[in-house]
Amino acid sequence: MPPVSAVKHFQYLVIGGGSGGIASARRAAEYGAKVGLIESGRLGGTCVNVGCVPKKVMYAAANLAEEIQYDAKEYGIDASIGEINWRKLVEKRDAYVERLNGIYARNLDSSKVEYIKGTAKFISPNKVVVNGEVYSGDHVLVAVGGRPTIPSIPGADFGMTSDGFFELKDRPEKVVVVGAGYIAVEMAQILAGLGSKVVLVIRGNTVLRTFDKMISEAVTEEVELTGVKILRSSQVQKVEKKGETLTVTLDTGLMEENVNKVLWAIGRSPQTDLLDCAKVGLSLDTKGNLVVDEFQNTNIQGVYAVGDVAGKELLTPVAINAGRKLADRIFNGQVDRKLDYENIPSVVFSHPPIGTIGLTEKEALERYGESVKVYETKFGAMYYALTSRKQASVMKLVCVGDEEKVVGLHMMGRGVDEMLQGFGVAIRMGATKSDFDNCVAIHPTSSEELVLLRNPRPGSL
Repeated sequence: MPPVSAVKHFQYLVIGGGSGGIASARRAAEYGAKVGLIESGRLGGTCVNVGCVPKKVMYAAANLAEEIQYDAKEYGIDASIGEINWRKLVEKRDAYVERLNGIYARNLDSSKVEYIKGTAKFISPNKVVVNGEVYSGDHVLVAVGGRPTIPSIPGADFGMTSDGFFELKDRPEKVVVVGAGYIAVEMAQILAGLGSKVVLVIRGNTVLRTFDKMISEAVTEEVELTGVKILRSSQVQKVEKKGETLTVTLDTGLMEENVNKVLWAIGRSPQTDLLDCAKVGLSLDTKGNLVVDEFQNTNIQGVYAVGDVAGKELLTPVAINAGRKLADRIFNGQVDRKLDYENIPSVVFSHPPIGTIGLTEKEALERYGESVKVYETKFGAMYYALTSRKQASVMKLVCVGDEEKVVGLHMMGRGVDEMLQGFGVAIRMGATKSDFDNCVAIHPTSSEELVLLRNPRPGSL
């Protein structure tokens, strides 16, 4: 078969218009590269359209509802909640997201990145076909992200994923959320905070089991305190439609009836299957992620991957950072430029939120053994001094060696999502416990507790 000629050739061809792909494309264009970007959906990817951004809006609404309902009167404020106007909330949220889509499009245009609307499939390592036309690149970046996983059980299609949550035009009365990761926790508490009856089905005894044990246990308790019913050591066997509602049957024999929505939050899968990656010899791992090295290189020279499709640290800022550094390396001669995947800060928008960076206590013990020391505290934020409703705050520093280098910081509590960024800088710079001690506390705040910790204990499993 003769070679297929391209309609258009680029120095940099980016497949995927999410946060990582757009960031890398625009950075490359800054260096004068001729860049094309292919995207079939709305610009901004998961984060902007069905992830971080609309989720944070719903989180803020749920928090506000809880504070008006439970706390306002105890602060002497005569306030109450009538009916939550879900449709109005969704309309304003979606209008905000649409504005962001427009901003992304204008940014691509101002950066002189050519936007190609459609779905790409590889026909050779440096060529793809989109809407019947072929495009090629000297360098090709795959940044197509992932999609929510749906289980292979009877009736699974009666459920929705987090994508479907953002399509809801009315608030469901009763929801079964399946999963124990951060998406499951966030969705469950948002729905509960906005007035839905929520049942959370988890396989183990706690949520967020990959997090530090202190965090996992504390947030599980808080999930239940927000009114979410947790069914532990359970898996869904089947979902049946009965009239206008659903019935969810568990492997324990329990049944949840009169369910309006089932939300699957059991993980995400990379969208490599849409690209015919294997057809051109790109290496995939057992989960379908593109295998990359520390510089985001795949096994084929000139083809790269960033973001969720590469299966490492599935966070929007990680994709953005890796994408920009990749463009720096390819188009600006910064040959050693790469993202360091150690000590990446992350937040979970639970109620209350979680902030974490570095090693868990268990991970530190496995790496450093008996040299691990742990400083921790549990307290109530001052906000709750006047309220009957309480939310716990917990904090932990994981330190190593005689110098007590801080290798892990874990927090749950009111406001920790806004605290973590600064502490993340310190830990990235190699801060020790004495550096924390030598910083004067800001009073009265919750963050001051991290610079006042005393009385360490040995690390333990």
